[in-house]
Amino acid sequence: MSDSSLRLVWIYPDLLSTYGDQGNALVVERRARQRRLDVTRIDVRSDQPIPTSGDIYLIGGGEDRPQRLAAERLGRDGGLPRAVENGAIVFAVCAGYQILGHEFINDLGQRQPGLGLLDVKTVRGEGERCVGDVLGDIDPRLGLPPLTGFENHQGVTYLGPTARPLARVRLGRGNGSGDGTEGAYSDTVFGTYMHGPVLARNPLIADLLLKLALDVNALPPTDDRWYEALRNERIGAAQQPA
Repeated sequence: MSDSSLRLVWIYPDLLSTYGDQGNALVVERRARQRRLDVTRIDVRSDQPIPTSGDIYLIGGGEDRPQRLAAERLGRDGGLPRAVENGAIVFAVCAGYQILGHEFINDLGQRQPGLGLLDVKTVRGEGERCVGDVLGDIDPRLGLPPLTGFENHQGVTYLGPTARPLARVRLGRGNGSGDGTEGAYSDTVFGTYMHGPVLARNPLIADLLLKLALDVNALPPTDDRWYEALRNERIGAAQQPA
């Protein structure tokens, strides 16, 4: 970590915070405090520079125009790539996930450069929008239980050779590319289409981010009954016949 306090950076809440994605910052902060960790949360608006000394960076989803503005400003700023070079952890959702890749299609129908922090590329899907609950199996290398979340996107994301799928879907569309993948990750950078907020429905992903930031293999146990009740309810609902 950068210092004695865990620095949690929530990027552009004024542009990228749809479907309750700010809840991801709340979950990481709370789960850190439940372990008696000292946490400093920094909310960075789009007219402010991105600090490079953070430990965990979170990015939410957004509509097409705010996504373009966010990508442009993050590209000019350069702080997030420098933070990753310093070993920071990044977790991004939907529009934020697309921004982490090489490019996506913006609201003007143009190819918009991303940050290149994940080896993925997003195009605009021609068919039906991906909307609904998702259930998937997270990459076994991460040692996590099944993924649950809610997707709502038109983008189709293709993974390059250096990106691993975050999960393989059992229900839902995920990346929309037809290969059964959902999200992507590489080293300390993670992206997903899952809202929910996804870390409330998958608290052990939040714990994974904390372990990576702290460079530890385990965290003290905490009371997960509320999270498990939410997970079980949403997983059960997703498996009900339409």
